[in-house]
Parts: sequence; structure tokens; C-alpha cells
Amino acid sequence: MARWLESLGTHRKSDSLNSGLFVAERNTPFKTLLNQFSGKKVLVLGDLMVDHYIWGSVKRISPEAPVPVVNVNSESVRLGGAGNVVNNILGLGGQVSFCSVIGEDEAGQWIRARVASKGIDLSGLVVEENRPTTKKTRIIAHQQQVVRFDHEVSGAFLPKTNRRLINTVLDTLSQVDCLAISDYSKGVITKPLLRKILPAAIKRGIPIVVDPKVSHFPYYKKVTLVTPNHLEASQASGIDIGNEDTLLKAGKTLLKKLGSEAVLITRGEHGMSLFEKSGTLTHIPTEAKQVFDVTGAGDTVLSTLALALAAGAALPKAAKLANVAAGIVVGIVGTAAIEREMLQKVLSS
Repeated sequence: MARWLESLGTHRKSDSLNSGLFVAERNTPFKTLLNQFSGKKVLVLGDLMVDHYIWGSVKRISPEAPVPVVNVNSESVRLGGAGNVVNNILGLGGQVSFCSVIGEDEAGQWIRARVASKGIDLSGLVVEENRPTTKKTRIIAHQQQVVRFDHEVSGAFLPKTNRRLINTVLDTLSQVDCLAISDYSKGVITKPLLRKILPAAIKRGIPIVVDPKVSHFPYYKKVTLVTPNHLEASQASGIDIGNEDTLLKAGKTLLKKLGSEAVLITRGEHGMSLFEKSGTLTHIPTEAKQVFDVTGAGDTVLSTLALALAAGAALPKAAKLANVAAGIVVGIVGTAAIEREMLQKVLSS
């Protein structure tokens, strides 16, 4: 399978773009587009969590069980899930409104303090009592994840929580240039929620970009762009993607099912494939030089796409810029957010 994936170039319909043209397109217009991110405001809606990292080293195996003993050197805590989308948008120079649900616990209080420190209005964070804020703890040794353990309760929120969330989103739509939905299937994104907010966003002409979960694919109808990875695209389309023909069938099937403007299938080290409603297909080779950790790469893609569309970029240009941004963050261990200066440096090289 790798052979045919690597052979895919960047082309639209039947025309091929040579490497020189691709570089020219990337270096000049992309930097202009990046400058237009300033002042654009994205509403981030999705599952919010805390990413807790324990950093250390391994020098021996435990005598109690055949597992590594990690000597802890340091710990760090970061906004995760939809919170990492917020970090990416701010890092790229955009503005953010944020709607999500947190628990009335220590992790939830930490999130409120961190979000407030970024100058973001806290009115979009709905608190549900007696439910823990999702927290993922990862133990990292020698730049490798050893284990992850989660504190969370997935599933539906209380009806009053959903009503507050819906009303908050509807009140916020008039103030933003794009809606980014970060779906980690922890309870925030539901069919009743999207039935209320998607028509309102579409009516206002607001672009809608979704980082999806397979089980929720039927909910995303008529959005602007959905960004499944290779496995999610296979599962959602019911087509096992193993060659170019099945990739094309899967992309077209998802477009037909969703009625969206486009579907962007992210394929890891093999780049991305953008399927547009018009019939245009764009294959985008990977920009990654080194891959240490793919954690959070989808958040970077979603954030870059949202700001690019908010700035008026065409879908292929937005996807190519997102591909460059993702190529940067996969070279960083842990949940990482792109910084504008990082992207500017790569675009200038």
C-alpha cells in the first residue's frame, strides 16, 4: 500500500503541479494568508480535557512485574482536547470564543484559571456538578510514551447542561468568523446540539470545520469540511482503504453521505487527500521531516483550517497550509500547539 500512496502527487482534476510550482505557491501566498489570521475569531466547540505529562527515564525493569520503572524528572499540565485547538488558534494569531463543559473539581478549576489567563471569556464554559473533568495522564520516558491512564466519565450530560451549552453557542455565533468542532466523544457533541447550531451557523454563512468521531458522522451533515484520518474514513464510509481506487471511493462516499462542501482525509506520513463537492481532488504530500508524536496533530489541522477559511482561503490552499503546520507539530513530543513564528520560518525556508 505504501508504494501507491507515495506515488500520489499534488494535483487537481487531471492537472499535475510540479514541485517548483508547489513551492512557489507555498512560500508567497501562504505567508500572506498567515498574516490575515490576525483579527479572525473562531468559535471552538468540543470536548475539553486536561493533558497531564510525567517526564522521566527508564534504567531498569521492576522486580515486581515485567514493566519499566520510570524515574520521574518533571511534570507538566496543558489544555487538551478542544483546549489544544484553542492553544493552536491563539498561537497562530487568531482570536477564540470557547464553548465546552467542565466538572466542578480541581481539574475544572485549573482549566478555568488557564483559559482566563489567555484572555478568553469564561461564559462559554458550562459547569456540570458531580461529573469529573476529563484528565489524561501520560508517562513519557526517552521521548516515548510508556503508558496513559484516564480519569473521565463519557456519555450524555444532564439536560440542563445541554440547554445551557446550546444557548451559549447560539449567542456566540454572531461574533465569530468560523465554527470549529473538536469531537472527542466525551459528551459535548450530540445530535440535539448540532441540530440546533448547524442550521444557525449555515444561515449566517459561517464556515464549519469538524474533527470527527466515527460514531457521530451522521450528525455532521451540510458542514463545510470534515477531517477524518485514514482509519476513520474507512470506518465511516464502510470501505477498506487499501489502494487508490478504494481511497477515491471512500472520499466520494463520505461526500455523498454528509452533503458537505469537502472531506479532507489525513493519512499520516502519506499526507492528505482533499475531496471537494465540485469533483476536484487534491493530493497533498506530507511535510513532516521527523515524527516523534502524532498527539494533537489533528487539533493543529483543525485550527489552521478554521483560521484559513475564516480569512477567506480556498479549500485547497487551507488544506495545504494545515499540512505544513501538522508536519511541524508531529516533530514535538507531547500535545503540541503550533506557533505562528514556527510556521513563518518553515514557509520562508
